[in-house]
Amino acid sequence: MTSRTDTALIIGDMQTGILANHPFSRASVSPMRELVRAARAHGDLVVLVRTELRASGADVSENNTVLTAFHQAGPLFHEGAGGTDIIPELAPRPEDVVITKRRTSAFVGTELELVLRAHRVESIALTGVATGAMVAATLYDALDRDYRVTVLSDACADAETDVHDFFMERVFPGRGARIMTAESWLGEL
Repeated sequence: MTSRTDTALIIGDMQTGILANHPFSRASVSPMRELVRAARAHGDLVVLVRTELRASGADVSENNTVLTAFHQAGPLFHEGAGGTDIIPELAPRPEDVVITKRRTSAFVGTELELVLRAHRVESIALTGVATGAMVAATLYDALDRDYRVTVLSDACADAETDVHDFFMERVFPGRGARIMTAESWLGEL
């Protein structure tokens, strides 16, 4: 069996406010829980990413209509309001890394790449919500940075099933990502 200690499991936007307000996101919790347990046991880096905007709006441009809508919808994504906390089922441990992002991609404006390089990560197993947003944006940035990326299809979710399926079946493989189920990925540990 090949060791994968050069691998990071990235879990995006599994935060209390999102799961409370977007039921589609709950389906991915069960496979994520098992992925986190196994990745930790194997020695892979676990990275939990959350979206958090300053309550003042200082980091939200009116040119970015999506983030402006998120910010104006109330404190769900506001720093310190509680909705940005990682869900208890995936609670970070001291050896895990929590990345706070203020854009769609986990790489933009964050220390994610610094952390991955410090851990000599070359391969990323990517999960999270939403498939057409955080997962897609992070995947594109990871591939542009020359990481090997595997997307764990059943540990990702999107409000629109057809969007999720389209990305998993056509877009992500077409960009060079490997698509697997959580169970298949765990079987390779």
